Amino acid sequence: MNDCMSCSIEVREDRVGAVAPYIKKLLNLLGIDTFTDPRYYPPPNESEEDILRYFIFMVAIDHRTSLDNSFEGLVDGEFFHGADLLYRLGITKYYENPEFFSPEHMAELTLNELNSWLSVIGLDGRVRSVWDPEVRVKLLRDLGKRLLKLFGGEVTNLINLARNRLKEPSGLGIIDYMRSFLPYSDPVEKKSYLFIKFISRRKLFNYLDPENSEVPVDNHLTRIALRLGIVSVEGSLRNKLVSGAPFTWEEDISLRLAVRKAFKLLSKLINTDPLILDDLLWLFGRHCCTFKRPVCVSGCGGKCRELRLCSDGCLLREVCPPENRFLTEHNYRNTYYY
Repeated sequence: MNDCMSCSIEVREDRVGAVAPYIKKLLNLLGIDTFTDPRYYPPPNESEEDILRYFIFMVAIDHRTSLDNSFEGLVDGEFFHGADLLYRLGITKYYENPEFFSPEHMAELTLNELNSWLSVIGLDGRVRSVWDPEVRVKLLRDLGKRLLKLFGGEVTNLINLARNRLKEPSGLGIIDYMRSFLPYSDPVEKKSYLFIKFISRRKLFNYLDPENSEVPVDNHLTRIALRLGIVSVEGSLRNKLVSGAPFTWEEDISLRLAVRKAFKLLSKLINTDPLILDDLLWLFGRHCCTFKRPVCVSGCGGKCRELRLCSDGCLLREVCPPENRFLTEHNYRNTYYY
């Protein structure tokens, strides 16, 4: 899968080593998120099964929310955008009725229900709905049905079967089990590791094999890896990257696997779990090293400054090759992976 005709994808270990001290400094600026903010996640005093169900179903549909950044609007008078809005609407539904996230209900979820749930009034007064609702209904139904069939409808059963292991040669780790579900079938396992990140911070799953931990690779992490040069793309694939021509499924997987490997090496150099490193990478990609106007071009401000991830420009500018600063993530949109 990693072999592309007329292209070359390479993890640059020398670049990983150069970048590592700067990433470590940035990481030290952040606290560790416990994912207990009541605007997005269930309170700690809820039942373990209800919390697990919330996370497994919400992560199942946690991929690109719009193609034009239009999924945004007000909830209880507060503005939310993209993934923040997705989880804000999720927890609002949870507070109304936790049983909404039961496998029995999700297995029979209708498109009308989902559209009603994941829509909001935008600042312009127009209804803003999540992208690809038909796909999300399919993902939620599959997950609900398979939880009922394979795990007796209890996410706790899945957790217990994994015996605090991410992966096992026997195929009995939690990541192995999660391949049973359509929304968690990504070969690069983005959603699976995001689910693990949430539930491990909530102390609902304590994995004993941190050597198997990985970053959940999405477009933000890919963009950062390409701009920093820790992953290089050459040949015909670089032409695609620069021109914005669509990547194939195989090319997307190959690139994201390389990105995952690069950040794994980086996490080892700075002695940090990849799932902790992901906190920084996701925030930095979403608010600082953005698609259109990264802080190295637009200047430090907004959420990036609020998070102290920039000051007088990007804090990674000394190790970011100038020729890469206008690279973006590859064009691969027809996906429910990330």
